[in-house]
Amino acid sequence: MTAGTDVAPVVEARELRKVFGPIAAVDGISLDFTPGRIYGLLGPNGSGKTTLIRLLVGLARPTSGTARVLGTEMPERQVLGRIGYMTQADGIYADLSVVENARFFASMYGVRDRTAIEEALDLVDLGGRHSTPVEELSGGMRRRLSLACALVHRPRLLFLDEPTVGVDPALRVVFWEHFRRLAADGATIVVSSHVMDEADRCDELLLILNGRVLARGSGAQIRETAGTHDLEGAFLRLAGRAAPAAEAPPREAPPNDREGAAS
Repeated sequence: MTAGTDVAPVVEARELRKVFGPIAAVDGISLDFTPGRIYGLLGPNGSGKTTLIRLLVGLARPTSGTARVLGTEMPERQVLGRIGYMTQADGIYADLSVVENARFFASMYGVRDRTAIEEALDLVDLGGRHSTPVEELSGGMRRRLSLACALVHRPRLLFLDEPTVGVDPALRVVFWEHFRRLAADGATIVVSSHVMDEADRCDELLLILNGRVLARGSGAQIRETAGTHDLEGAFLRLAGRAAPAAEAPPREAPPNDREGAAS
């Protein structure tokens, strides 16, 4: 159970590490995520956010430490069917249409409800583009379709890796309003981002640099700890305190890492 509450966490990690050669992409991270909250993983590109998410969803094996999701130690392939995961790189199929992609991902999750598919596409403003081939979509539209495919089975746990990259400001607001509704309904949402102005939309933040957590708390708590008026300044000040670790090389997984989830 999480300290100070009787609510069991849906995501847990204990001293989680992932090493690639001389680089510790994730370096001893422990965390607990509880239902009904939005958690933000905030840090620059190469800080370890994506590798951490891959460990939590079971798409990479930790070098040491443990991760548990929905009560199951990861990696465990069966758990993937119970969560939503939007990758940083679009995971949709260019040779299929918009609706064919949505139907394909729905079928993977055992969803046959056409209403769920329509709702997901309408949310991302692609309801009028059912027959459009993905190869004809802009980069922002592909991100929107990727989000729809992650939401189509109405998961109670959602991992979103840079979900608003390439999305226009108006639709970005719509996305966050929907994330807030999902959380209010009891879903747990984990969002990675390097966009500081989105951070205050999260209930709790983990500032990550060089595979380690610099600070954890609400945006207001982190600003108070750092003694700054904005999160960007807070991050820079806390990163400076963490030197010389901040001089280490980038912490994300190498592009050729192809670890899969265990069966």
